Amino acid sequence: MKVEMNLDNDSNNLVQAPTNGNSEKLSPSTLSSLLGSKDRDYLLCSTAAAAETDQVKISDLEGKVIGIYFSANWYPPCRNFNRVLIGVYEQLKSNGSNFEIVFVSSDEDLDAFNNYRENMPWLSIPFSDLETKKALNRKYDVESIPCLVILQPDNTKDDDTYYDGVELIYRYGVDAFPFTKEKLDELRREEKRKHDSQTVTNLLTNPERDYLLDQTITRKVPVDSLKGKTVGLYLSAQWCMPCVEFTPKLISIYQKIKQALQEKGGGEDFEIVFVSNDRDQSSFESYFGTMPWLALPFRDPTARTLAKYFDVQWIPCLIIIGPDGKTVTKQGRNLINLYQENAYPFTDAKVESLEKELEEAAKSLPRSEYHAGHRHLLTLVSEGSGGGPFICCDCEEQGSGWAYQCLECGYEVHPRCIRAVTPQSSIEDRIQLDFSRQLSDVSHERFSADMATSPIPARNQANEASSKFPYKKKKERIVRQVFCF
Repeated sequence: MKVEMNLDNDSNNLVQAPTNGNSEKLSPSTLSSLLGSKDRDYLLCSTAAAAETDQVKISDLEGKVIGIYFSANWYPPCRNFNRVLIGVYEQLKSNGSNFEIVFVSSDEDLDAFNNYRENMPWLSIPFSDLETKKALNRKYDVESIPCLVILQPDNTKDDDTYYDGVELIYRYGVDAFPFTKEKLDELRREEKRKHDSQTVTNLLTNPERDYLLDQTITRKVPVDSLKGKTVGLYLSAQWCMPCVEFTPKLISIYQKIKQALQEKGGGEDFEIVFVSNDRDQSSFESYFGTMPWLALPFRDPTARTLAKYFDVQWIPCLIIIGPDGKTVTKQGRNLINLYQENAYPFTDAKVESLEKELEEAAKSLPRSEYHAGHRHLLTLVSEGSGGGPFICCDCEEQGSGWAYQCLECGYEVHPRCIRAVTPQSSIEDRIQLDFSRQLSDVSHERFSADMATSPIPARNQANEASSKFPYKKKKERIVRQVFCF
């Protein structure tokens, strides 16, 4: 099946529509062939938590907007999205909307299926019907979960099926209903209007508050004092290990940028505003107490608004706002990792200049090196020769462009992180590093367990790296603590 994406602007890449020309109206017979089998013409009700007895006829779904929900109890992003989806579903049902969801389980056994389904207020395909579940996965080419496929009742147009219902729910909530092209176009136009009229004041204030907090948490700093400055919105939380690891680096870079601007003169300035996703006031105060910049008050509704407005998909996230109040980039964290204080002011022109400098510097780098901590020979690669975005296996931060890569296992490091050694010393260092990684994995598993019970909605739409590249896979798992406010 061919998939097309509308890329007229940044928000349009939310919608994917099938163009196989096989769309047809969702009649009772079509619904039955899609969701049923030769031995089953029903779906399980939400009340059937342990026994497959309460049923709803598939034909009863005729005329409704249907969300086919692929999910599993064992995957934390599914459980976290499930809470968000329940809230949206119940609000739509209370408004009398003709919306229904059908759960397609990827759970490991019947007990897990029943436990997961206990809190679901919608319908489900029986766990035992493996053929229907497999057929739906094939039909909609499901590559990752959670996945929510939206079907319209009059499904006669190529653009009537939306494969990214998870994105739509996270981004627009109940406002996305009825998920038609006209409705989504309207939401995107409204988004564009807001971005076109964006200022630092309307981003960071609300009717009840026109100030930010300084490090004392008691002194109020007017939001208007940020006008004319480059501002970084730092979305972070103390419970998030990658955030805790990135914050000291950001503090150091922030201070270097401030010092350089002060020495330069001319009135140019840089400021950061902490947008907290901490779980309680004491965690917020403890975490913010380590930071030298400003913050939104804890649990201020603007934090949630900003996360949705900028479509924040993971933390830590650093969004850069220019002196004119317009968005410069949402990739501030990546640019800090790649270029440190040299990334300022984070504009496209600055990044292009830095990339040219890296290209020039790469000409003098060795084509291959043995690196302390890895037993294989590493080869210098670029995006044009087998490289691309990666997680450095040495400093555990993002990288792009040039890298030293192991062609045998996918191990990659920044050129600046390479520690050249002889082959023998590389093997000895590797033995020590393997032991350290085992300890790190124990710590990470504990952190993952904490995430699984976190009340904060989380999502991870990114596919993990191929199992051929265990180092890349591990690093993505550690760094990508994906979430939504």
